[in-house]
Amino acid sequence: MMDRSELDSGLVVAAHGRHVLVETPDGKRVICHPRGKKSAAVVGDRVLWQASRDEGTIEKVEPRTSLFYRQDEIRTKSFAANLDTVLILIAAEPVFSESQLARALIAAEAAQITPLIALNKSDLVDPFERAWARLLPYQHMHYGVLPLSLRLSSDVDKALLLKHLHGKTTLVLGPSGAGKSTLINLLAPGSLAQTGEISQALNSGKHTTTATTLYWADRASGTALIDSPGFQEFGLNHIAPTNLASCMPDLKAHMGNCKFYNCTHLHEPGCDVMAAVADTGAAGSITTSRYRIYKELFAELSQPQRY
Repeated sequence: MMDRSELDSGLVVAAHGRHVLVETPDGKRVICHPRGKKSAAVVGDRVLWQASRDEGTIEKVEPRTSLFYRQDEIRTKSFAANLDTVLILIAAEPVFSESQLARALIAAEAAQITPLIALNKSDLVDPFERAWARLLPYQHMHYGVLPLSLRLSSDVDKALLLKHLHGKTTLVLGPSGAGKSTLINLLAPGSLAQTGEISQALNSGKHTTTATTLYWADRASGTALIDSPGFQEFGLNHIAPTNLASCMPDLKAHMGNCKFYNCTHLHEPGCDVMAAVADTGAAGSITTSRYRIYKELFAELSQPQRY
């Protein structure tokens, strides 16, 4: 590999397939390709690249502080690198899936990235109260949970979000209808208008949501939002079933008290996790829905891998 002094530095701000868009320190953006067959760079990566006419070649991906990804039976999908926060945006309507929420939280825990939950549509009073009640166990697990009303696009919501996201690189995840585009436009006005241009540049046609993209809410302070598709199918095959409970704070709190050190928390006598599920309403108890999710995921992750 050539000397570092001969290479330019940059930040990957968009990716689709093998093509990435690299932003230079002075704000210029260049389409780059990987050297070799496999693309190793993802959005959020700091890279060294070599200019070649009007495009470039990625020569090196700098060491990462974190990598957030999902894995199913077929493939691994990397969302983004060097994240400080994963913001999981859900809404009072449509009713959110607790299983999807749990999967995203578990992936964040496994990657040691701080998760933050935001519940949108607080203006829908009754649905919001029901949804907020479903999130109480997550507050007891010490997850941050923010109430929002993005359809009103209020300065209050903007200030609340920036208080938590200022100076950080945040991946925004959320199901369809939760208000993800509204949130990104609120914090980075006009940014989504760039997606068509970026998508065409990366040869992804008009399907702009297939490209993962970084937007600056405030470039000077380093406040960035990364928008990525893929919330619906969130595979966790990269997590061993025996490590699953340690990625769920409500279960993890009881793991050290089980009779057997290798307890699966499914059938063993003297299991403190199962006792906490039975002791509904007690401080530190585990809800039946959370335990059901654990059992379903344990079974899923215990299936033989098919390649």
